[in-house]
Formats: sequence, structure tokens, C-alpha cells
Amino acid sequence: MAQASPDKTAHVLGVDIGGTGIKGAPVDLELGSLIGERVRIPTPHPATPGAVADVVVQVLSQIGVPGPVGLTLPAVIRGGKVQTTSNIDPAWMETDAAQLFARATGRDVRVVNDADAAGIAEMRFGAGKGRKGVVVMVTLGTGIGSAVFSDGFLVPNSELGHLPLHHGDAEDWAAESVREHDDLSWKKWAHRLERYLELVQRLLWPDLIVIGGGVSKKAAKFLPYIELRTEIVPAQLLNDAGIVGAALFAPAGKAQT
Repeated sequence: MAQASPDKTAHVLGVDIGGTGIKGAPVDLELGSLIGERVRIPTPHPATPGAVADVVVQVLSQIGVPGPVGLTLPAVIRGGKVQTTSNIDPAWMETDAAQLFARATGRDVRVVNDADAAGIAEMRFGAGKGRKGVVVMVTLGTGIGSAVFSDGFLVPNSELGHLPLHHGDAEDWAAESVREHDDLSWKKWAHRLERYLELVQRLLWPDLIVIGGGVSKKAAKFLPYIELRTEIVPAQLLNDAGIVGAALFAPAGKAQT
């Protein structure tokens, strides 16, 4: 078997585990960009720990590059263990995800909350680059994720999508999936989103709010309808943010936590 070239052995891989797809790629940690095409395989249903681990192995096999791996999960992660299951299969509760994926892949692995990963990528390479003070990244998708930074340092597992709003969790009323399900116009959804962001503003008084998630590429359709006393901008890394951020959290990555 031919020996791997030095540049390949130096790669760090990011894998973003989402509700519909599991995506991965090697990442250039200096530029914050993917090296080559990303691999995407649909998320299994039910998305139990074992089933997801099997798909992660498939993703890494298709990428075909050795190296340590950072992975995201839509859950609070403490010490590598899953602490919440509001946006993930209940079987994950208290699972040592880092150990699970390390055993399945045979690699050095670190696991991080998905919004925290996207946030650190935006702070390092995107809309939050060079910004001091309090910065909040809000990811809009199936639910609402969040990442909070103080002078560039991450306060992990903020989970601001579960703030109480409109008789329940904010994400149950203002997530992007709700806009699609309820067939809301961009303007009506923007008004809901404004209510949520006003709540975040009153709690943290951030200097900047960055809107992420796949819908951020359509920011021109809804951000003009939102008025806050806080600067609000769309994310820049779009769908690559989770992969890039996961790689930054990998054992050989450079994230500040």
C-alpha cells in the first residue's frame, strides 16, 4: 500500500450531523475552507447513536482522508456526553458521544454542539471576525441554535432557542421550519423572529447578532423587516460553517473554548 502524502496526514476533518443529512469534509484550518467536495449522506431514521455512528463511518470512508475528526450534534455536550435530547433521538441521553464515535471510526474525536461549531467558524473566518464585546450567533433551521461569545471566547451550550416565548419554547414559534410548516410569508415570519431577537437582546445586550443556518443565504428576504437596537448581519460561511467549526474543535484544531 502506498504511503499517504504528508499533506494528507495533516488534514483535520469536520462532520456536521444534522436532522436531514450528515455532511463532512477535510478542512483547511488556516483559510477556514473545505478541501475538495463535501460528502453528504442522509441522516438515518430513527437517528439512534449506533445508526448515526454507522453513517459517520460511511462519510469518512467516502472522504478517504486520514486524520482527527470534530463532529457536531444538535444537543448540549458536556465532557463528551449528550445532556439534552430536545432536537435529537431520546436514545442519545447521557451517551458518551466522543467515545462512541472514537470506537466506531478508530480516530481521535471531539464532539461539540452544532451551533457552537457554526459560531466559532463565523467568529474565526466570517461575519464575527475581529469583533469584540458580546456576539451572539443564532442558527435558524429545524430549531433555533445559539452560540454566545465574549471578546471572542465561546460560552458553550447556551441553547437560547429554548427561551420561553409565545407560550412555549421560542424555536417552536420562530424557527425556520415553522415558517415552512405554517406557510408564513417572509414578512410575517420576520415579525416573529424580531420578537425572539428582542428577547435575546434584552437578556444579553449583544454588540452583534449573526444569523446563520441555511436560511441565511436568503437574508435579504427577511432581515430588512427586522428592527433592533443591535446590529444584525447574515452569516458568511453558510452551509459550510458546521463542518469548518467541527474541524476547529477536533483534537488538532484551534478553537478557543
